[in-house]
Amino acid sequence: MSVTGFFHAGVTVSDMEQSLRFYRDVLGLEISYDGETGGDHARRIWAIDPGTVRVVFLRVPGSDAVIELFDFQGIERHPASARPCDYGAGHFCLYTDDADGLHARALEHGFRSRAGEVVTIDRGPHTGVKCAYLVDPDGYHVELYERPPRR
Repeated sequence: MSVTGFFHAGVTVSDMEQSLRFYRDVLGLEISYDGETGGDHARRIWAIDPGTVRVVFLRVPGSDAVIELFDFQGIERHPASARPCDYGAGHFCLYTDDADGLHARALEHGFRSRAGEVVTIDRGPHTGVKCAYLVDPDGYHVELYERPPRR
């Protein structure tokens, strides 16, 4: 028995349309499913009565992975935003061919990043990588990772 692959990363959002501005319009992820979930299986999996849940799957280009966004309605909700150093915080990382350009586009659309800039890693196994942590509308971190040019 072993893990056999990676399917998706899930993020709970407060406003699906605002989150789609970030994930679809800024990052360029493509919607592969947009619908509702709930019912007995959802209650059993999450161990809560979830109310109405809109779920959107977004394809990550160049991979079989997807990002799953949940927008729960009709149930009490609380923000879970945290700093990268706080336990329980999460992020996922996306490869890009232009970290500077994608970072600038996010800022132009009114989103922010942790550092306000793209950083080039100067030591260790990721030397030469350009990296930035973008912040989605609810405070979730999305890392941009541009590989260095091949030598």
